Amino acid sequence: MLDETFHSELTAWRRDIHQHPETAFQEVRTAELAANRLASFGIAVDRGLAGTGVVGTLKRGSSTRAIALRADMDALPMQELNRFSHRSVNDGKMHACGHDGHVTMLLGAARMLASEGGFDGTVHFIFQPAEEGGGGGRKMVEEGLFQKFPVESVYGLHNMPGFPAGQFATRPGPVMAAADEFNILVHGTGGHAAFPHKATDSILAGAQLVTALQSIVSRSTDPLDNAVVSVTMFHGGEVNNVIPDHAKLSGSVRTFKREVQDRIIADMERIASRTAEAFNTTAELDYRRGYPPTVNTGRETEFACAVARQISGSVIPDMPPMMGAEDFSFMLQARPGCFMFIGNGEGEAGGCMVHNPNYDFNDAILPIGVRYWVELTRAALPTG
Repeated sequence: MLDETFHSELTAWRRDIHQHPETAFQEVRTAELAANRLASFGIAVDRGLAGTGVVGTLKRGSSTRAIALRADMDALPMQELNRFSHRSVNDGKMHACGHDGHVTMLLGAARMLASEGGFDGTVHFIFQPAEEGGGGGRKMVEEGLFQKFPVESVYGLHNMPGFPAGQFATRPGPVMAAADEFNILVHGTGGHAAFPHKATDSILAGAQLVTALQSIVSRSTDPLDNAVVSVTMFHGGEVNNVIPDHAKLSGSVRTFKREVQDRIIADMERIASRTAEAFNTTAELDYRRGYPPTVNTGRETEFACAVARQISGSVIPDMPPMMGAEDFSFMLQARPGCFMFIGNGEGEAGGCMVHNPNYDFNDAILPIGVRYWVELTRAALPTG
């Protein structure tokens, strides 16, 4: 059972991880902590997938069925502004997305399942590196995660600030977006700012391009298809009396459907080329597809929601999809499964949004997350 003593232990584990954040593919201490705790529970441990990845394997009974539960381990490269005692001791690194809590909840579930059992089959505990832009999930899959650890389904859990503490939410189908990035380099002819007629102005062309790109969503995308095109950087020039010979625009594209993604790329190429041409400049688009959409399968999502209802009086089974991205998407491309959210709380208790220098995971929801993982395992791999 998960009593107050165990909750205190979980809190101590979580705050220790929070205090020692490690960024993508550098999660050496965190991976060692996870591996050592798994081993101490009597769970078989495999290390090395995606560099710092850890997989614990626990088998009970005679069934050949198997599932996987995943937690991400990495922190963000940002400075923490919190002043509590467990704040980051590593300058420029912070657990600002709650991965410290995700690791802790999965370790807590591993301990309970190892000591109490209550299931028939195999559960693999996946501790994944580099979710924050590094594509650790993709790398684990590419290096044979599901060949080495065959499973019928895979599940993920992520905290959600602003939702009531312990509330669960998800949806079948796309739950998070694809996240792509782009760079557009505009080439002109530099010159003196006092004689603009003797130059071809890359800044002017770039400014027009920022505006023109907004037409892709507002005028070229079906209003029923969610999409975002955001220019987030514009660099050009170094001094105030020189028209630069080039300017660079960068940004992000978010979509849920491959066909929408493909059309946006084609539209961006056309708009960049023709807008630049209109101002006697040229433009090159460098478009990089990133994480694909996170797409939950129907049966597994219905199952996960049923488990969540046993634990919480509040479950949202049809939450609106979000434009954020998740590299759990690569695991869901390889196996059926569900990515679930758990409320981190409202107000000061847990309402500060992720990727914020004042964010902290709400320790009050640790037992709820542990129970979710334990009951999901027992329901997926029933005895008798």
